[in-house]
Amino acid sequence: MKRLRVGNAPCSWGTLEFEQAQGAQTPYHQMLDELVETGYTGTELGDWGYMPTDPAKLADELRTRSITMLGAFVPVALKEREAHGEGSATAVKTARLLAAVAGEPRPFLVLADNNGSVPERTKNAGRVQPTMELDLAAWKTFADGANRIAHAVREETGLRTVFHHHCAGYVETPAEISRLLDLTNPELVGLVFDTGHYCYGAGEQDALSGIRRFEERIWYVHCKDCDPVIAEEARRKGWDYFEALRHGVFCELGKGSVDFEGVIRWARETGYDHYLLVEQDVLPGMGAPKESARRNREYLQAMENQAARETNAAAPRSTNR
Repeated sequence: MKRLRVGNAPCSWGTLEFEQAQGAQTPYHQMLDELVETGYTGTELGDWGYMPTDPAKLADELRTRSITMLGAFVPVALKEREAHGEGSATAVKTARLLAAVAGEPRPFLVLADNNGSVPERTKNAGRVQPTMELDLAAWKTFADGANRIAHAVREETGLRTVFHHHCAGYVETPAEISRLLDLTNPELVGLVFDTGHYCYGAGEQDALSGIRRFEERIWYVHCKDCDPVIAEEARRKGWDYFEALRHGVFCELGKGSVDFEGVIRWARETGYDHYLLVEQDVLPGMGAPKESARRNREYLQAMENQAARETNAAAPRSTNR
């Protein structure tokens, strides 16, 4: 049986896009070396400028380590129509770099809301109420921006765009994910399903049900775990998104509530043929990223082996007569 391909991202080494999470970062060359040493073969770009933006330099860094570039996260305040033009230009610039170093599979432009920028949504991450959602006019503006950017990326670079639902943004809850998918062009905009953000944003712990609900639009999967005890404490104490991050709401794989064996079975059953990307949002100075990355890879490997054993045990046995 074909093995799943697994990557990891710069955020697992403390490279996060939020100003509130900035600090001393692990140099990109160290991050890439440690990524390979801990068993991964793919990565994402990280913040613009974290890795080389010269295509030849970036391609060389990836080639010498046999790493596949899987995508790049581009946040845009899609609720604001005036942000669409600049957001499109940034997305196309980023996608051109991705296309220049693309291997197989082709990378995605990972589009997201400008998460963490709206106080109400940031304060209430993990416990969003329907009264905090966008109204119909704002939803149309939001979706128009996503369609526009995805179209520009495809026309200019040939790459596809996936939208990243995310806590502390306007696409966090299952209802909001559904609304975005209903309003966007399924030929232009796919979904990157993030298991940890789904659990925390949905206020439940069954990521697999979310995967099955949205599987027709899922082009890419981010593997993130969510600690249900910390998530519940965050809701009870009214922590904002960044306080929940500091307390480790997104924990190492296997230490939270996500059924990763089920996720792997789903990938097998549906013929999912892209990478699984591990993301463990680590704030600068938290823990030991390399060792966490190693444990996360070993855990996914164990879950894959377990799923394979169960599949083999369930398969009908041939008999010789």
